[in-house]
Amino acid sequence: MRIIIGITGASGFSLASGLIKVLKQKGIEVHLIISEAARKVASIEGCSIPSVVSLANKVYTNDQLEASISSSTYKIDGMVIVPCSLKTLSSVANGHSNNLISRSAENMMRMGRKLVIMPRETPFSPQALENMHKLSAYGVIIMPPVIAYYTNPKTIDDINNFFIGKVLDVFNIDHDLPRWKGI
Repeated sequence: MRIIIGITGASGFSLASGLIKVLKQKGIEVHLIISEAARKVASIEGCSIPSVVSLANKVYTNDQLEASISSSTYKIDGMVIVPCSLKTLSSVANGHSNNLISRSAENMMRMGRKLVIMPRETPFSPQALENMHKLSAYGVIIMPPVIAYYTNPKTIDDINNFFIGKVLDVFNIDHDLPRWKGI
């Protein structure tokens, strides 16, 4: 299985990092795109870009529109944009494929492949909600990282693992990460 991970300039670099780590452990081929804004956020949040890059099978710059994943003919199983800035959300929702993340996302929609977008902002503006609604109508999975308190998270990793499990569920990848077990 091959999955594209697009990391944009919203807060939550560690969520993307954790997802890539788990995908690597599962033997999933990861194609990674890190926007320039995401690099700044990683620095602010104390995350290591080199350690995340070392886990990916292929790494691209966001302006690398000649990359293989820029074409819908490249065989890929899906894409996750995590975290997704509202600028990227708008770009994808409105067909502005001016960088590799938005171009790859457009290819997922054009080819009927799985696309998960994890917008990281609160509260959402009316425009952001409209863009999420539009993408949802197109079949995109909108998964804002909203804390599930029933898992009794103690650390940021506990919180991240819940969302990582949700993404793995979308791609039918087995895992033992936190989930609701009933009462």
